[in-house]
Amino acid sequence: MKPTAMVIGSGPNGLAAAIVLAQAGLDVEVREAAAVTGGAARSGALTIPGFLHDLGSAVHPMAVTSPFFSTLPLAEHGLRWVHSPAWLAHPFDDGTAAVMMREIRTTAEQFGSDAKAYRALFEPLVRHWDALAGDILGPLIRMPRHPFLMARFGLRAVQPCTWLTRTVFSGARARAVFAACAAHSTLKLESLLSGAFGIILMTCGHAAGWPVPQGGAQQIANALVEYFKQLGGRVVTGSPVTNIDELSGTDLILCDITPRQFLQIARHRLRRPFRQLLERYRYGPGVFKVDWALREPIPWKARECRLAITIHLGGSQHEIAASERAAANGQPPATPFVLLAQPSLFDPTRAPAGQHTAWAYCHVPNGWRGSVLERMEAQIERFAPGFRDCVLARAVHNTADMQRWDGNLVGGDINGGAPELSQFALRPTWRLYATPLKGVFFCSSSTPPGGGVHGMCGYWGAQRALNFLRKQSR
Repeated sequence: MKPTAMVIGSGPNGLAAAIVLAQAGLDVEVREAAAVTGGAARSGALTIPGFLHDLGSAVHPMAVTSPFFSTLPLAEHGLRWVHSPAWLAHPFDDGTAAVMMREIRTTAEQFGSDAKAYRALFEPLVRHWDALAGDILGPLIRMPRHPFLMARFGLRAVQPCTWLTRTVFSGARARAVFAACAAHSTLKLESLLSGAFGIILMTCGHAAGWPVPQGGAQQIANALVEYFKQLGGRVVTGSPVTNIDELSGTDLILCDITPRQFLQIARHRLRRPFRQLLERYRYGPGVFKVDWALREPIPWKARECRLAITIHLGGSQHEIAASERAAANGQPPATPFVLLAQPSLFDPTRAPAGQHTAWAYCHVPNGWRGSVLERMEAQIERFAPGFRDCVLARAVHNTADMQRWDGNLVGGDINGGAPELSQFALRPTWRLYATPLKGVFFCSSSTPPGGGVHGMCGYWGAQRALNFLRKQSR
């Protein structure tokens, strides 16, 4: 008789875990509370009929380079990646923009005196990315397969973004572009590890781009589900787990949920020391997100911005750092750093002919329920005068809306917990994926390597669970 496994949650990590278990020959079922699979990688109608919006994640550099996803036949199940000529554009107040291309030399030349330093930083990483990715996107406490490459990466990655840019770049433009990528971390740019996020995301851009799935983020989940079903797995939607005892009799339970949700369903089974560890788990800043239906493309001052799906709106490193510092310190940013995507420029499935969608968010304090809509639109107008005149409709989501939509986004935190050094390597606890409950494991973004649509948390959580099962059978 096959061993059985239950996976709670059908986000990319839960589905990755389910696939690993099914590939190993287990009888696997996924339970999803929502009516639709995908977790924070979903798409739907938010504004006007005919406009398709990404409810959560939109641009997926980590998915397209994921060491696990790349082994799966997702293209056979409908997943198509859409790339733009540039993977990122970063406009400045003088009407120009830095345009990030796959080719490093072409990109570096835009930074003048920093061109040599830019190439020295990224060329070795991109050259060895396929070898490095498995180590970077895995538990930090294991022996890396490529220790010397990892050591070289780690010496840079542990540094605060502000220190790293000061020692590597001399010009304002290169510093600003790097800072904006590092700000995806939700950390203050003066914090340790903030530099790692900039390095990883920019390396991904040069190695594989920052693409979007044709037809929306939902297509990632759809392809994973179809492949999982092909392996014999089952997915049950609209089926929340409110008490872990409901799953008794199952050999393995994998939880694609954060510590907050795990406490809600398993508190009565946990002893006080472990329960307190989970209660002390810290969440990072939240996001304030807006989706727009547009009658025409965004009228960027820098026309190069029409070459990229992703636009970073923050001007200088100093301004970006101030925005992230405010959110981390419990204040809404006065001039928010806005992360914007315009997928319909390159994926016509997103809007009626000639019309467009835009997706954007900025970081705000965790759980903050105010509005920065006016500030975000002012920031877009700064680099695209007349933007508001293009808006047909908008959908606005504060941190409470984000959590209500997906319970894993606690206080609007899209990273499954604050990626601070003190809880980065051993998140959510020193047990990593395991819990004190026999056969029960975490596999969410609250485990290494953390937030992002890459499925590696699910992959590693499932590997840990399978090792447990093998020991039990012996």
